[in-house]
Amino acid sequence: MPVVRQDRDNRGVRAAWLIWTTAVLVYFAAVFHRSTLGVAGLEASERFGLGPAQLGVFTVLQVGVYALMQIPTGLLVDRYGPRRILTVAALLMGTGQVLFAIAESYPLGLVARAVLGMGDAMTFISVIRLVAAHFPPRKYSLVVAITAALGGVGNLVATVPLTLMLGSIGWTWAFLIAGGATALYSAVAFLKVRDVPHGTTAPKPEVVPFKKIWPKVRQAWGVPGTRLGFWAHFSTMSTPAVIGLLWGYPYLVQAQGMSPKAASSTLGLLVIGAIVSSPIIGALFSRNPEWRMPIAGWFLAFALAGWAVLLLWPGGHVPSPVIAVVFVVLTIGGPISGVAFALARDYNPSHRQSTASGLVNVGGFLAVTVAALGVGVLLDLLENVLSPQNAFRVAFSFLVVVLAFGSWRMLVWWRRARAAVFAAEERGETVPVQLRRRRWDALRVA
Repeated sequence: MPVVRQDRDNRGVRAAWLIWTTAVLVYFAAVFHRSTLGVAGLEASERFGLGPAQLGVFTVLQVGVYALMQIPTGLLVDRYGPRRILTVAALLMGTGQVLFAIAESYPLGLVARAVLGMGDAMTFISVIRLVAAHFPPRKYSLVVAITAALGGVGNLVATVPLTLMLGSIGWTWAFLIAGGATALYSAVAFLKVRDVPHGTTAPKPEVVPFKKIWPKVRQAWGVPGTRLGFWAHFSTMSTPAVIGLLWGYPYLVQAQGMSPKAASSTLGLLVIGAIVSSPIIGALFSRNPEWRMPIAGWFLAFALAGWAVLLLWPGGHVPSPVIAVVFVVLTIGGPISGVAFALARDYNPSHRQSTASGLVNVGGFLAVTVAALGVGVLLDLLENVLSPQNAFRVAFSFLVVVLAFGSWRMLVWWRRARAAVFAAEERGETVPVQLRRRRWDALRVA
């Protein structure tokens, strides 16, 4: 009997990893499609005849749609299950990229990026819901971290390989192949993914009437842990995302004088750093949850120092090894931003976790939207006034402002969340993380 049970358990484990692998490939495609303008931005400017501000609108629109779709996505996953939502996501992303391949006008290009952003928005929450359903809680943080790392491979494919494809087969065929493959894969996701393990009864779908949606969102937003997750995601994710999604490649080519191949390779460091560090950080957070916020705080301090190096370097032309080191430091923000979802899960009841996860995800992409647009507008204003080096210096200063603002708000809500945990302990309630009081906890919260 034990042998039969062990064999059954092994089959269940294999099935869980197979389902996860099928689903994570959709997320892989999402990150790839999201990152394509990071290396195709200059080609897009020539194809559509755009200035920096108009080019920035592509990313702002795509990421803005992503952010706006987070709460609806949580509700859709609760209602229809992750398998159906992942299938629709793959179809939307494939359709959006095919439209982008054939678009020759700016308005159609914007429509294509909006469709792509809508599909992208549906992937990550669906995948982490599958992880929660198919893996035990002790493995949750590690599997989510591995998911993020493999998503980073999609970003890597969007750097050097996509650059080579654009140079060899051209814009139309490169994006047609990527979009068509993603749309076809939706059938695989529909057939292979299962919402719950075999033999397990799927939970009854949660149907939330429209009039109750806003109260549910407001309840999740009122939890200090959710607010902390929002600002942690806002501050830790924004810098590597803005560099990788849009402005890193033009900065390296136009301001630092790198060749396209060298710029793509340098951007690849952002991805490789995330791939290597994600499982390490995920395992560290899983074993030592009390370390999550101190690590996030130290990262932000190093990120601000890295920006100071890039922006204040004498003469403006930063040596390539220095850029590489700073980019490696900045890329760790992506894996660290996963702390936001752990906070949403830890501090909200199960029936509100998807809504809370959507809210904290909004934080990061709101920061990316604001930062990407701000950099584009400043570059547009300064391109005929300053040299490329100085124009990027001024424009990237806006990224530092966004980063500093998010860091301040994260610190404020870190203290407020700690105060809420201590108050719950005094009431005799169970708390998700055991914290040790510090002298600064007694200070008045801003």
